Order: sequence, then C-alpha cells, then structure tokens
Amino acid sequence: MYNEQDYMQYNYVRPQPTPPVRKRKKSGRAGFATALIIVCMIVSSISGFGGAYLANSLIETSSYEAKTDAAIDSKPPPVIDTDPNPIQHTVSAPGLSNDTPKSMSIADVVSSVKHAVVEIQTERVLNSGFMRDYVSTGAGSGVIISEDGYIITNDHVINGAKTIKVRLSNEQEYAARLIGSDKKTDLAVLKIEAEGLQPAALGRSSGLQVGQTAIAIGNPLGELGGTVTAGIISALDREITIDGETMSLLQTDAAVNPGNSGGGLFDLYGKLVGIVNAKSSGSEIEGLGFAIPIDTARIVVEQLIEYGYVRGRIDTGFTLVDIQDPFTAMSYNVNHLGLYISSSVSSNFQRGDRITAVDGLPINSFAEWKQKLTGYSVGDVLDITVIRGDSKITLSLKLTELTT
Repeated sequence: MYNEQDYMQYNYVRPQPTPPVRKRKKSGRAGFATALIIVCMIVSSISGFGGAYLANSLIETSSYEAKTDAAIDSKPPPVIDTDPNPIQHTVSAPGLSNDTPKSMSIADVVSSVKHAVVEIQTERVLNSGFMRDYVSTGAGSGVIISEDGYIITNDHVINGAKTIKVRLSNEQEYAARLIGSDKKTDLAVLKIEAEGLQPAALGRSSGLQVGQTAIAIGNPLGELGGTVTAGIISALDREITIDGETMSLLQTDAAVNPGNSGGGLFDLYGKLVGIVNAKSSGSEIEGLGFAIPIDTARIVVEQLIEYGYVRGRIDTGFTLVDIQDPFTAMSYNVNHLGLYISSSVSSNFQRGDRITAVDGLPINSFAEWKQKLTGYSVGDVLDITVIRGDSKITLSLKLTELTT
C-alpha cells in the first residue's frame, strides 16, 4: 500500500523547460501535441498505479473471503433442539421405529404378537343338592402385559376358580395367582412367576374407526390355543348387558367362540385395542363378537395391580336374588316376583327381605336396583324399603367401598 506522500511522489512529473524556437507556421499544432503527450503520461501513470492498487485490493479481499469461508466451514454445525420435551413413544411392534409406526400385514401382526396371548385353564369346586361336591373345569384366554408375568383376562373366566393355570405359546405351564378382579368391567389380572416374557403393546381404542381391520387371537373351545381370526371393527360404544352389568363395548365380526374370552383384539400396528369378552350366540347369529376397549381396561388394570380392586366402587354388602318368573319363585319357595336379599353384612337386613324401594323410588328387579344406585358414592346413606313377612319397613344403609 502506498501512502498519500508516496502517491504524490510517484505521480508527479516535473515539467521540462522548452527551448525557445523560432516561430514557424503550424507551431500551434506542435504545442498541442506536446501537451497531449504530457496528459497521456500522467493518465498512464495514474492508470498503472490504479490498476496495481485495484489488483492488490482484489487479491487481499479474495484472500480474506477465502480465509473467512474456510473458518466458517471448519466450525461444527449448530445443534438445533427441535423437541425440548421429547415424548417417549412405545414401539408399536418388533422391528418398527418409535416415531414412524407402519401398518403390517395380518401375518406380520400375528407373528409379532402371538407370544403375548396365553391359554387359561381353571378348576372350580361346585355343589349340587343331589350330589357331593364336584370339580368343574373351565377355559379361557389371556394377554401378557409385562415381561415379569402380569396377565389380563376376564373376570368371568376366573371367577370362583380354586386353581388357575396358564399355558404360554411355547407350551410352558405356570400356576397363576389372582391379583384382582372387577365384575363391573369383567376384567381380572393374574400373575405368573416368569421373566423375559413378550408383552403386548397397548394401543388406544379411542382412535379406532368403524371398518378398520381387527385381529382376534385366543383359545376357542378351550383347546385351540393360538387361533387367529380377522374381521373389522363393526361398531363402537355398543351398550351390552352381561350378567346384569351394562358395558360399553367394541363390536367386531372377527369370529370368537367360548374360550376366546380374555384374548386379545389387535389392530394392524400390532397394538392391543381390546379384550374379547362376549359373543352373541344363536342358530341364526353370526359375526357378533364384543371386546372391552383397551382405554377402559388400562385404567381398571392399573388399579387392580396397585390396590387389588378398583377404588371408589360402592358396596351394599348384599347378595341378591332376582326372581322374575314363576318357576324361579317356586324353586326359592316365595310367593312374589321381585328382588330378594339372600345375605347381608348389615344385621338390619335379613335373608328373605324383598326390596321394594330405594329412597322412595320403586324397585322390582336387579336391573332397576343397579340403575338406582348409579350416582351414589362411598359413604352415602340410603333409605331402603323392604317387605318382611307381612310388614313393610324402611331401613338405613351406609354404602362402603367395594374391595373384592
């Protein structure tokens, strides 16, 4: 770089004295030529320096930009946290990534979930008025929900069972113990002493749509473990009454039979979306199967595992008999149809009392009794009217929490 003094020294041209000449013709042209030469020299000098200066500036600028680009390229790329609160996803099925679940073929679903479905065998000791005690066997299905042996099934599969056995898909058998059951939702949880089991991945029944594929896996007839049937979700939120309990169930046309109860209903992502629990049967009925939505089952199962029962359920302490036809009335030796108390925890009520009203509202059947109790909570006190012999009396009953 040149400073201003250098620049002036470099570009200044000292004028030379011109010797006197004799005036001649056309002397004006010679003077003009001399002046032109001097101007050209000055311009040439300036241009030469300017070109050099510009070139030097361009070289330095290019060198700076190159160094700058190299420095930028050498820096690591910035880390961008696109999700400061990442959600932990559940793998939908073996081989599928957490954040990009993909639907599978029915064969692939079965291959990924079949080891989570088990067979259940039960034994009950029953008594007949004409015979001694005898053992009755039963069968059903279940679904493994943890690696250490927790299993979902139906309450009606294990209710009253003296012994419960579980057979895995690899034919290994285990004795099972009952963790807890809930008659209202027809759900129960069993536990076997095993490790490293393959549990089912729980889905969301709230996202199901009518018409989507449904795959049922279970133990129909109690001797065909691992049977697979497929169909569709036929309806959502079907109000079905089973053994006096009204439930909101999924409906499917996937074939289910006795023994399928407690088995799994899966979607094409390999997720458990329902627990099979019922079939409408009859000579002209086909394709009517029902399952407990997994969203319902999830809440109940969590409480059964933690507490052994579903908290907040009311208990009257009654065992009731619903007599709605003359033949049943004759077998119980009573003269009127209605709802009778067979046994009671409270000493205020007696065997044979016929319930006729709750808080002044008439009661004639078990269905009406269940309906009337809807909305009551643990600790509430009811006024219950009964017929005892020839008398009508009203007694108070405090509701307790159902723990069994």
